[in-house]
Amino acid sequence: MPTATLAPSIPFFPYPQVFLSDREELLRIFCDVGERGAFILQQDLQRFEGNLARYLGAKHAIGVANATDGLIIALRAAGLGLGRATAGGEIIFSSHTMVATAAAIHFAGCVPVPVECGADHLIDPAAVQAAITPRTVAILPTQLNGRTADMAALGALARKHGLAIVEDAAQALGSRFQGQCAGTFGAAASISFFPAKLLGCLGDGGAVITNDASVAERAIALHDHGRGSDGEVRGWGLNSRLDNLQAAILDFRLAKYDEAIHKRRALAARYQQQLSHISEVVLPPPPQAGSVGSDPASLDHFDVFQNYEIEAEQRDGLRAFLQAKGMGTLLPWGGKAVHQFHSLGLTADLPRTEKLFERVMLLPMHVWLGETEVDRIAAAVAEFYGARAPQFGGTPAGANPTCTNHDRDERGCN
Repeated sequence: MPTATLAPSIPFFPYPQVFLSDREELLRIFCDVGERGAFILQQDLQRFEGNLARYLGAKHAIGVANATDGLIIALRAAGLGLGRATAGGEIIFSSHTMVATAAAIHFAGCVPVPVECGADHLIDPAAVQAAITPRTVAILPTQLNGRTADMAALGALARKHGLAIVEDAAQALGSRFQGQCAGTFGAAASISFFPAKLLGCLGDGGAVITNDASVAERAIALHDHGRGSDGEVRGWGLNSRLDNLQAAILDFRLAKYDEAIHKRRALAARYQQQLSHISEVVLPPPPQAGSVGSDPASLDHFDVFQNYEIEAEQRDGLRAFLQAKGMGTLLPWGGKAVHQFHSLGLTADLPRTEKLFERVMLLPMHVWLGETEVDRIAAAVAEFYGARAPQFGGTPAGANPTCTNHDRDERGCN
């Protein structure tokens, strides 16, 4: 009697693939860097910083040890917090983010003020407006899940009230709003290169982005023991340098980064077509029809889908059902918004965000995910709700034809 063949499991994120998918090239890079003894602040880092800045349309990119350090440095380099008139000032952020966002505000010497997110799960400009007080010094939008917030509305608020903007763009490399890249709207920004991020290295890593030469010079000093670009110590600084080996790996991957974005957007389009008929599920904004591979400047939002975050009725039951079928999912940040970590002392009443965290979950989204796997996940979701999954064998509309501890942390590890 033949034995039934079980379908292979679908992990939330296949961490070994971060190395295995580019194994030979990564080994070549490792040997090249090692044989040159080029470990800290070498030409590979300088080349990557230049290429990253050009990719974003920014003037300056400074590699740092991780994106949390990067956000602290970005805030301080932008003139906020410690040693400034803004020390102790309030900075508004969305509570739908990783705790690192608020921690960076705290360790920069300011007061984090959490507010509601909107229907797209990003910071709500109306909630920002309502939270502004005479003590407010800045707005810190988290460009979440590979989508950029409404920077026109946030920029108008910042100009009206004389506030700075610093972006947490950890999850948004290549995302655009009205043709402009996340990370280039404010005084400075931070991007993450955590292994499961859009552009990942083999450990922690990040970058500070800015178009302001004076902010860049302060960031350079802050990330390297207070030493400016001329090597002179001009104040107190940190040791938060992106090591040269990781920079070489990132530069290799940046050269083919647009292919990764194309793949993620095609997978998001397939999820959209497969799941949009299920009334119990709310999907993220889809790639606009026909937009995959088109000019991002023609779109209000060009999303790159770091994550595929849905809202689901009977969320915990759905997760258990998928897990039983070998399909990994994830609760963002353990299922809590930042203001719900009561030990942090953030007293805020955010009912919309709290309701969201009763429903929100992440489905697998990464470049090693196949169309067949998306179809299997969608069919399982449909089975759970008693809906019929659409038969879908072709290319999705808008696409071109050609849990471990790691999983728990991947969503927002900076």
